[in-house]
Amino acid sequence: MATPTHTTDVTPGVAGKAHSHGGPVIPQSSRGERFTSYDVAAFEVPGGREEDWRFTPLRRLAGLHDGSAAGDGRITVEVTAEAPVTVETVDRGDSRLGDGGVPADRVAAQAWSGFAEATVVTVPRDARPTDPITVTVTGPGEGRSAYGHVQLRAEAFAEATVVLDYRGSGALADNVEIVVGDSARLVVVAVHDWAADAVHVGAQHAALGRDATLRHFAITLGGDLVRIASTVTYRERGGDAELLGVYFADAEQHLEHRLLVDHAVPNCRSNVVYKGALQGEGAHTVWIGDVLIRAAAEATETFELNRNLILTDGARADSVPNLEIETGEIQGAGHASATGRFDDEQLFYLQARGIPVEIARRLVVRGFFGEILQKIRVPEVRERLEAAIEAELAAVGT
Repeated sequence: MATPTHTTDVTPGVAGKAHSHGGPVIPQSSRGERFTSYDVAAFEVPGGREEDWRFTPLRRLAGLHDGSAAGDGRITVEVTAEAPVTVETVDRGDSRLGDGGVPADRVAAQAWSGFAEATVVTVPRDARPTDPITVTVTGPGEGRSAYGHVQLRAEAFAEATVVLDYRGSGALADNVEIVVGDSARLVVVAVHDWAADAVHVGAQHAALGRDATLRHFAITLGGDLVRIASTVTYRERGGDAELLGVYFADAEQHLEHRLLVDHAVPNCRSNVVYKGALQGEGAHTVWIGDVLIRAAAEATETFELNRNLILTDGARADSVPNLEIETGEIQGAGHASATGRFDDEQLFYLQARGIPVEIARRLVVRGFFGEILQKIRVPEVRERLEAAIEAELAAVGT
């Protein structure tokens, strides 16, 4: 039997008007005190000096941050899944929406207010589909903007892999909810392979139940500006989240990843590893990694790592790991960040064995990303990403 394909055309609604109670949000000293709301007017319009926005070139956001985006476009969400996985198109009144998390910035709140329909993909209790579920989101088209909402649900004891594939042109602000039930195991591979003109500001909210496991890959290659803010929360003991990322920025590209892992309950684990490469004048990447261990989160084990490889002059990588600990009763916590150029010793070793410098440089980059790419268990996705990285390297003759 052919695998069913579900397609949803999503037309954004009109964003809500500002309310009289709107005003600037006072910065908080702790990530545990960060402000969240579905109300756009509850957030100030970013000016570029706020901690959450100081690295982002606001002029390139196509109006998604200040309400001037026309919202005149339409995204297409196409889902391919085998039974018993269900795919539904729902309106904003569906009680499940918001289960994964609440917007924490103005763009995410604008996306919540602007979407007309959401796509909900559910893996039922005990289900273990053999093939990956694919969710393809196609942008609204060059010169247009749109809002979107996708929720991925794995019910108790379910196991599944989801490939969330972004492509096309235009400007998109969206929320993705990832809800992992008790003892469920979910792998999400988010691929941002946009056209050169695209602008994407996304918020991804993950909520883990008791003994739930989430392995999340963020692969960011295309687009003019891509900014993804990911949040992980734990509802019960035993949650395990592994967040892995690969990004490759070319000239004038801005790729930004902001993560918050919020440990609020005991006996949970998180591991974050993001790696990026940059080449070309004006290439800019930003990685912000926040881990919060609250007072009640005893026996937490966490580590985060970000590494950046600068391939040419004129590129810039900003990396800010933050670890906030409110209890001393933990298993372990740490973070590390490094940004640099090629390892001369590695290049010398390869050249000493007769390998030309151009090929040696490619081998070093392959090895740099290989640790993460080899963990992607979907062969066609892994091969596609390896080919994309090879094309990036070939573009500058390295």
